[in-house]
Amino acid sequence: MKSLFLKYASVVRFIGLFFGTYLILSLLYAGYLHLSTNSMYYPDPITHLVAKQSTNAIQGFGYNATILPHEFKPQMVLNMNGTYLASIVEGCNAVSIIILFFAFVVAFAEGFKKTFLFLVTGAVLIYAMNIARIIILAIALHAYPQHEKILHGVLFPALIYGMVFLLWVFWIRMLNTNAVEKNE
Repeated sequence: MKSLFLKYASVVRFIGLFFGTYLILSLLYAGYLHLSTNSMYYPDPITHLVAKQSTNAIQGFGYNATILPHEFKPQMVLNMNGTYLASIVEGCNAVSIIILFFAFVVAFAEGFKKTFLFLVTGAVLIYAMNIARIIILAIALHAYPQHEKILHGVLFPALIYGMVFLLWVFWIRMLNTNAVEKNE
């Protein structure tokens, strides 16, 4: 058993770090959501900020967009030209995606400073891509409401998860490049 563990130590390390990081960050996020239940920034401060920033940007493109808290549900209601367009819920704030990103990067961590800088840079890029995704989705839904299922269900999740995948690939390639340089 010990020889098997030693043989696959790097795999066990990856799995432990990935799931450990994911579990800890998910629990912290769940605690944050619980503490935000009666927050003045409805439904929670991060989702509220994402909704406000997205709406302000949509207005910057010349659209008459407003965002209001839903009366009964934990979500923000996005209206364009006075009619309902979409709801921005907790899942739209990209935090869960950032947690997944963090878990993968930490599982392959190499040096605190490099890992920390990549985590911060990646989180900012994912957050910005998420805002852009909401803006583009809202404008596309306004112009093409008949394509809601493909836009919201396929195309726009592919954008955000595609970015995370590309960041992971970049991280692994960066680590491999450094490993090759060290061996030369």
